[in-house]
Amino acid sequence: MAFITANWNPLGEAFYRKTELYEMCWNIRDGLRDSLVAAAPYGGPIALLREPHRRSPSSRPQLEIYSASGVSIASFPWKSGPVVQLGWTVSDELLCVQEDGSVLIYDLFGSFKRHFSMGQEVVQSQVLEAKVFHSPYGTGVAIVTGSSRFTLATNIDDLKLRRLPEVPGLQGKPSCWVVLTQDRQTKVLLSNGPELYILDNTSCTAVCPPGLSPQAGSIVQMSVSFSYKYLALFTDTGHLWTGLSHLQEKLSEVDTKKTVTPKQVVWCRRPRSQQPSVVLMWDRLLMVAGVCNDTIQFPIEDPCVLVGELDGVRIISSANQELLQEVPLVCQDIFKIASMAPGALLLEAHREYEKSSQKADEYLREIKEQSMLGEAVRQCVEAAGHEYDPSTQKSLMRAASFGKCFLTDFSPDHFVLTCRELRVLNAVRESSVGLPLTHTQFKQMTLQVLTDRLVYRQFYPLAIEICRYLKIPDYQGVSRVLKHWASCKVQQKDLSDEAIARAVCVKVGDSPGVSYSDIAAKAYECGRTELAIKLLDFEARSGEQVPLLLKMKRSQLALSKAVESGDTDLVYTVVSYLKNEMNRGDFFMTLRNQPVALSLYRQFCKLQEHETLKDLYNQDDDHQELANYYVTASYREKRLEGRLSLLQSAVDEYNKAKNEFAAKATEEEMRLLRFQRKLDDEKGAGLLGLSLQATMEALLALGLHKQAEQLYRDFRVPDKRYWWLKLKSLAEKEEWDELEKFSKSKKSPIGYLAFVEVCMKCNNKYEAKKYVSKVTPEQRVKAHLAVGDLEGAADAAIERRNESEMAAVLSRCSASDRPLIDRLNRAAAAKK
Repeated sequence: MAFITANWNPLGEAFYRKTELYEMCWNIRDGLRDSLVAAAPYGGPIALLREPHRRSPSSRPQLEIYSASGVSIASFPWKSGPVVQLGWTVSDELLCVQEDGSVLIYDLFGSFKRHFSMGQEVVQSQVLEAKVFHSPYGTGVAIVTGSSRFTLATNIDDLKLRRLPEVPGLQGKPSCWVVLTQDRQTKVLLSNGPELYILDNTSCTAVCPPGLSPQAGSIVQMSVSFSYKYLALFTDTGHLWTGLSHLQEKLSEVDTKKTVTPKQVVWCRRPRSQQPSVVLMWDRLLMVAGVCNDTIQFPIEDPCVLVGELDGVRIISSANQELLQEVPLVCQDIFKIASMAPGALLLEAHREYEKSSQKADEYLREIKEQSMLGEAVRQCVEAAGHEYDPSTQKSLMRAASFGKCFLTDFSPDHFVLTCRELRVLNAVRESSVGLPLTHTQFKQMTLQVLTDRLVYRQFYPLAIEICRYLKIPDYQGVSRVLKHWASCKVQQKDLSDEAIARAVCVKVGDSPGVSYSDIAAKAYECGRTELAIKLLDFEARSGEQVPLLLKMKRSQLALSKAVESGDTDLVYTVVSYLKNEMNRGDFFMTLRNQPVALSLYRQFCKLQEHETLKDLYNQDDDHQELANYYVTASYREKRLEGRLSLLQSAVDEYNKAKNEFAAKATEEEMRLLRFQRKLDDEKGAGLLGLSLQATMEALLALGLHKQAEQLYRDFRVPDKRYWWLKLKSLAEKEEWDELEKFSKSKKSPIGYLAFVEVCMKCNNKYEAKKYVSKVTPEQRVKAHLAVGDLEGAADAAIERRNESEMAAVLSRCSASDRPLIDRLNRAAAAKK
């Protein structure tokens, strides 16, 4: 396949080739002359500012943004100050560094995002030169001012300006300078005539490149590699020195025979490169110089811009765009003339097979004899990844597919993955998309970043197809794309809210990982509140709806959604927010329209805000609950007067609520409190706050029987309750005579078995026996058993001829009570 190697150029042990990426779609008059150009790496966009120093108000410079293929993305007149430098961030945002030190940031579509300043002192001294660089911390900006001072911002997203030390003897701007990132530190390397200095945070150190010839002269141009590992220095005598960026090791020194300072110097190397090399560009010449003394020279006709990439250099002119790179070793092995590498033999075998030639078998046998068929397949697959031309990719992948048919234990995973990745790369390389990524760049960038770039450029259908084709989980792929699409959709001003909401619902549906509340928040940010509300109707999670509705001041709707969710915590959140945002009257009126929320708020107030609870009941004219509130509040009141006042308020409210029973009960509580206070004042009894029963028990315990009887009559205490209370009190105090008098005062409403049991509980059998005879016949057996009189119990049981009572007596008899047992047995038998 000699045609593939036709554009290969040898340099030492390596070969270099130029691959045409695009014929540029733009139509630029006068080419790239008198223009500031910045192209982002990884096939990123191109920014172009024509005649940046033009200051006429009637004719302003035009800032244009293109895709890598030259398709126009945005264009607008530059109305701000003179621009010194353009650059791109890692997220494809355009940085415009002005003379006054202001840095303006625009998105890919030319919309202004924000700005920051490189310091107040820069306004007076002006920016002479600036560089935009990328470091492990993010995108940074470095400037040199008219006062010959350097200022650095390592990460524009976390702006911290660092003013570097002065450079001795420097007047104006240096001859040349670069930004280095070493050991997690950002430094500046600069040349001032024959002197070379490194600036860090605290010091300015003079350095000398190892092995640089004494006759080399002053350094007038320098470049650092894509990875900051290598450094190239060009002197005014035409010498090119290359080495490691820490200036401790020299790689080579080449005499280019060119004393004119090159316009650009860019490193050209790939990972696992055989040799690093440097590309130098003059007006009509492009030169590649490596570690050997040889060079490759390419004539150029139009002004160009060089863009350093991970694995090569992009050359952009007004007519086309090319990629200059070292030919990968695996491609050399396969395509070199007369190569006997396994991959080359397999490719030839497949070509012969397609011709139905028996030579295919001979090539296969040769590979098999060397046991290299697996290696041949691997080489073809790897080489296909490095090739830009789809037809060459197909030839190599078909050869690999042909070879793996003769392998029994070959895993197809790498083959399948490479096929898929190449299809994706070929799709994004299309001129209409304009992302000329190599396979190496794609692997470094990752699929997720590629998807993000497509989404950012609004290639939504392509991004979705790629996600589906590569079977990326929805939440990482399609859902992320749809979310971004919807966020852009809500910003379209030419469509109605209803149309946008319907389109978003149809397209997004129930896609996992897509939150309608996030889309609604974007709509609200754009000032489309009604659209945001419509979108929130599609949000299934109330916890996501409510916060945004509150933010939009749609409190009534937020409360309704919270109540519908059944989530009490969410309801409390909304109610708390409304309480802080509304005046008291409006707040209560809002709650009245939501009974569930009102009920929950009442529960909260019962625990936390008692006064608010009273206001709520007053607002609703809820006399019953207001009366209950006064009763509850009375128990928290320490002073009697305050308690009585609250209880009187409760009585008034109960009467308004027509609850006669509660009103009467409350009035009796007030009477009891006054009675207790009177006794406390007279006797020091400590009765205040006790219940009616507890008060009577305390009075009987204190021996205040008259007062207890007064309560009994005044409050119409049931006879049974009063007799029980007095019986227990007298027995506990062992006032047996009083107890006997009490039993004879009138017929006992609780019977006399209670007297027997209470006396026995107090361990007084003698007193208990006094009341046995008074017990009714039905309870007499129990009474006799209670005092331990088995004979009496037996007589009563036999007299009543009650089997259960006789059995109860028998269960209490022991072996010594044989006569009594026989008697009971005979009585039981006689009954039968």
